[in-house]
Amino acid sequence: MTKINVNDMLTSYDKKNLRIATVCSHSSLQIFNGARKEGLKTIGISVGEKKKFYDAFPLGKPDEFLIVDNYKDILKFTEELREKNAIVIPHGSFVEYLGADKFSTLDLPTFGNRDVLKWESDRNMERKWLEGAGLVMPKEIKDPKNIDKPVIVKYHGAKGGKGFFIAKTYDEFKKRIEKGKSYIIQEFVMGTRYYIHYFYSPIQDNAYKLSKGSLQLLSMDRRDETTIDEVQRLGSIAELEELGIHPTFVVTGNIPIVMRESLLPKVFKMGEAVVEKSLKLFGGMIGSFCLETVVTEDLEFRVFEISSRIVAGTNPYIAGSPYSEMIQPDLSTGRRIAQEIKFAAKKNLLNEILT
Repeated sequence: MTKINVNDMLTSYDKKNLRIATVCSHSSLQIFNGARKEGLKTIGISVGEKKKFYDAFPLGKPDEFLIVDNYKDILKFTEELREKNAIVIPHGSFVEYLGADKFSTLDLPTFGNRDVLKWESDRNMERKWLEGAGLVMPKEIKDPKNIDKPVIVKYHGAKGGKGFFIAKTYDEFKKRIEKGKSYIIQEFVMGTRYYIHYFYSPIQDNAYKLSKGSLQLLSMDRRDETTIDEVQRLGSIAELEELGIHPTFVVTGNIPIVMRESLLPKVFKMGEAVVEKSLKLFGGMIGSFCLETVVTEDLEFRVFEISSRIVAGTNPYIAGSPYSEMIQPDLSTGRRIAQEIKFAAKKNLLNEILT
């Protein structure tokens, strides 16, 4: 992997005229809206054509568009974007469609630590990270022949729930697995799903203090997934599978949610542990991240995944969540990112949050 020298790039940047750039997808509306609230100009990278729906949301519309034929063509416009003092904000669609390897070598100052990508995209490395932080993950089944209860099978790098499936026996697994793909098998944990959205600042210590910087809790959501969330309307899963209808986990939307307050100390302990372990493993995460959890009936957390950037589950909270409202009114994750960039520019600390 080519190491990007962000310090060299920043020497030519006008720190008083920084621009926020991201791909027009996923969580871009709140990224552009948050930057606007903080007085930063924005660039929307639009694949194929200028997206007309932005005209319906003037407060979430980028100040200008960069039109590219496909995601890989973004690499051809890095010099133009640098001339505009652009700072890239990664989100799920941006990284997934450009590809983690190409994104890692994108010759532009990028918010966050790109070294996290290999830890996040490889599920074995992800488990090493999370369990090393002391978090409890669903048990992993190494040999599919040992499947004797419901499990969930996940392909490496699968995003948005696509590519997940449930199996209850080895025979079911064999029928549905795609040959040649890397996967993991986890026990299917019964409980309530909570997607917890944090923000870690390595340069500010005005929140939940860590060994370096501080941690904030910005919001929570749960996902609306097709067809698993509606399949019960047609009968039991077992009955449907006999007809060849298998539940899927493709995310189509997100639902706001608030957790019982007595669980919040555990939420912060988990976030703290993950950040502290990341500092030791690869120099630390930066900015927004999400722990994807299940809370059991015994009120214990099982963490089944981490997303180390802004995730679409923050989109219900463009005007602030019940948690972010107690930090600052009208605070979205997109706005919090813009605030961190402004603070770093003012304090000459951009090299601490950009890679």
